[in-house]
Amino acid sequence: MDDYKLLIDLHKGGHRQGPGGDAETELALNLTMIDREAPLKVADIGCGTGASTILLARLLNARITAVDFLQDFLDVLVQRAESAGVANKISSLARSMDDLPFADEELDIIWSEGAIYNIGFEKGVADWRRFLKSGGLLVASEITWLTDSRPAELQKHWDREYPEINVASAKIRVLEKHGFSPVGYFVLPEHCWLEEYYRPIQAKFEDFLNRNGNTEEALEIVTAEQKEIDLYERYKAHISYGMYIAKKTV
Repeated sequence: MDDYKLLIDLHKGGHRQGPGGDAETELALNLTMIDREAPLKVADIGCGTGASTILLARLLNARITAVDFLQDFLDVLVQRAESAGVANKISSLARSMDDLPFADEELDIIWSEGAIYNIGFEKGVADWRRFLKSGGLLVASEITWLTDSRPAELQKHWDREYPEINVASAKIRVLEKHGFSPVGYFVLPEHCWLEEYYRPIQAKFEDFLNRNGNTEEALEIVTAEQKEIDLYERYKAHISYGMYIAKKTV
């Protein structure tokens, strides 16, 4: 099994594939000040196994397109949506986030938790804007520095993993540059990392290794995941995800 399939195997059973939480998803929705009873068209881009998708379907009168390039994740999402009684509100789409089929000004909301980094924050903001109606909303969580300077070990790691990482003010400038007006921003708290994401992953390490024959490749993935967890726990004062809520200007 190659590394890509091993990563899918480790993460597809998770409630989330990145830091987040239901309360934080609803807080972001509250900050949009959207009319929850209005008929809406929403795209959840990089939806993973659907934690935010399913919650949005419960809270909104919306047709939601759940977009992820991994069919394995979408299969789990569909099952969970059926169990939650919201499958009629959700359609799944296996598609890359840089090759989306939406028409210009088709969507009321674009939602993307912990995923926009896959094409880069600025590219996502710039490319997706045309799909939103005038006054439409973009809600995206993005890895963000919380301090102006960081320990060298942490800086080196994230410069390698995601060179576009920056402070919130720089991300807001990107939004403004590309025709968005900021509506709200908040930092995901520690529990969104530990209880919602990292601890569930750690609990799966042993079964994951056994299931995959304790191969060197599987062990390397666990080692890399644990290294990231250790870095967060040591330096969490310096880094989190920021939740950005912005409105498309005319």
